[in-house]
Amino acid sequence: MAIERTFSIIKPDATERNLTGAVNALIEKAGLRIVAQKRIQMTKKQAETFYAVHSARPFFGELVDFMISAPVVVQVLEGENAIANYRDVMGATDPSKAADGTIRKLHAKSIGENSVHGSDAAETAKIEIAQFFAGNEIVG
Repeated sequence: MAIERTFSIIKPDATERNLTGAVNALIEKAGLRIVAQKRIQMTKKQAETFYAVHSARPFFGELVDFMISAPVVVQVLEGENAIANYRDVMGATDPSKAADGTIRKLHAKSIGENSVHGSDAAETAKIEIAQFFAGNEIVG
C-alpha cells in the first residue's frame, strides 16, 4: 500500500475538555503519524470556506458557530491507507453507532459535537490540508 496523507481537526468540544493528547494517542496507536499539527482559533471566514459544501443546508450557520466557539487542533496525518484508516479510528458520526474504542465512541458528546473531522477522499484531503498548512509546515 502507498503512504498517503489525510487532514484532521480536533473540534472545539474535544479541545475544551483537554482531549488533544487522548485523541493523538488513538491516532498514533492506529499507526498514523502526525506530521503537522497546530492549535488555532478558526475564523468565521475559515469555517465558512471549509464547510462551504454544506452552505445550503439548514445546519450550516450552527456548524460554523460551533467551529469558531473555541480553539481547534488542525493536523496532517500520514500512513498507509491514511484516509480510510483515520475514518475507521474516528468512528461513525453518531457516537451511539460508533464502534467501541473509536474516538467518537470514547469522546464525542453528540452527532453535532463529534470531536473530530477527517477527510473523506484524497482530493478533499489535499484541499483541506492546503487551507491550513504551507508545505514547509508538514514534516514527514
